[in-house]
Amino acid sequence: MFILAMHGKEKEGAYSVTDEHGEQVLYLFANGDDAMRYALMLEEMDYPEMHVIEVGDDAIMKTCTIHGYHYTVITSNDIVIPPHGDHDFI
Repeated sequence: MFILAMHGKEKEGAYSVTDEHGEQVLYLFANGDDAMRYALMLEEMDYPEMHVIEVGDDAIMKTCTIHGYHYTVITSNDIVIPPHGDHDFI
């Protein structure tokens, strides 16, 4: 799995979006190339430079569960477009 974090601030949190219920959702990308493409889309929208970080599948899902974070797995079959203004770092 791959997550996104602000370049130079990787230890401060990972990129997330706000869902329709107002909950923060961490995007877990199954493919590194898809994570990179999403990061480039963010940068085109004037977001800070993002860093793609590879994380262990089980470890990240367990961490999310322990801390009560919502997450979704983005596969190569999914199409995701960055929302305007609905992002944060968890």
